[in-house]
Amino acid sequence: MITSYHFGCIVVDEKSYVDDIIIFADRVEDKWWRKQGHQLQADDIEAVLEKKPEILIIGTGYYGLMRITTDVIELLKSIEIKLVAQRTPEACETYNRFAKSKKNVIAAFHLTC
Repeated sequence: MITSYHFGCIVVDEKSYVDDIIIFADRVEDKWWRKQGHQLQADDIEAVLEKKPEILIIGTGYYGLMRITTDVIELLKSIEIKLVAQRTPEACETYNRFAKSKKNVIAAFHLTC
């Protein structure tokens, strides 16, 4: 569960992270990096796609500046993964709700801008 988030820092299961992260059911991958920074591409979520979640939550940054390419949106639709893209503050709340419901959910969070 995410216990707190503010610009540049997120706390998951009592551990603080200051780099972008992906939360899987069994681990947190820290230092998540995208090839083009504020543009999410399919290569950036390869590890997520391998896990085949029901839902992928993307936190697009505190101000929502990270963009998701059309290719990613179409790919997720084609393999029936529901995409929820929100500014990171809202995405944290959404993740916690889905995690409590025991859905197969993965979340990727951009922590700044």
